[in-house]
Amino acid sequence: MRDDSRRGGPAAGRRVDVQALARTIDDDVIPRLALRHRQEAAPADSNQPAPAARSCVAMLGEREVRTYTKLVLDGADAQAASMLDALRARGCPVETIFLNLLQPAARMLGELWCDDRIDFAQCTLAVGRMQRVMRELSQAFAAETEPAARAHRALFVQACGEQHGFGLSMLAEFFRRAGWDVVGAVGGAAGEAAERVRREWIDVVGFSVGSEVQLERLRSAIAGVRAASQNPRVVVMLGGPLFAGRPELLAACGADGGAVDANQALLQAARLVAERNASH
Repeated sequence: MRDDSRRGGPAAGRRVDVQALARTIDDDVIPRLALRHRQEAAPADSNQPAPAARSCVAMLGEREVRTYTKLVLDGADAQAASMLDALRARGCPVETIFLNLLQPAARMLGELWCDDRIDFAQCTLAVGRMQRVMRELSQAFAAETEPAARAHRALFVQACGEQHGFGLSMLAEFFRRAGWDVVGAVGGAAGEAAERVRREWIDVVGFSVGSEVQLERLRSAIAGVRAASQNPRVVVMLGGPLFAGRPELLAACGADGGAVDANQALLQAARLVAERNASH
């Protein structure tokens, strides 16, 4: 039976928000700011994936993503774990698993939900299983690189109406691995951001948004953050599918930047913070 919460009025906005679930890993909130300090110190061509990562990316095509998505939907935890164990045994980095398996699986879940091929409960349970997997892999993920020497602080803010926090949880893993002190993330409501930056020094505030119906509220929240912030150079970034190829929306909302691609967002956020600190 179709979930009536998706019909008409405000629920239409929520439907778009759940579409954002499918893209949250690479769309949400300034995904993974400050792209690992090793990229700052390494030669330019070091941005190319290592051979092991390239090999694993080649192994993770649409068929594998569909297989993994079905396993988490069916609750086949043992088979899903075996699939990941086989990838790790071949030397596949956790980062590649996150970005080339869990990320597209999250997108696929959202698409299935919006096409009424699964219901909301199935989607929620499957996302919960992937969150558990992400937590289990977090220690190995953090060990894949050395953190930056100086930790910046990032506040993640979950837009009103968002149904799931899987993307923000994964972003927090990337940020912490890069040496960032992450606050907020899942459960960090947009209305609380101004109070948080009033109490604490925050370098970057990242808002996620899934639909245009939230833009007016977002403009107000960003203005409130700037007015309240202890840090006069606070950087505000946005993440979400709305902003792909639409930089005018970023400016209209009063943000400093934003990106859909995670690595691009990391580099952009690090650059913005560095530029603002250098200018004062």
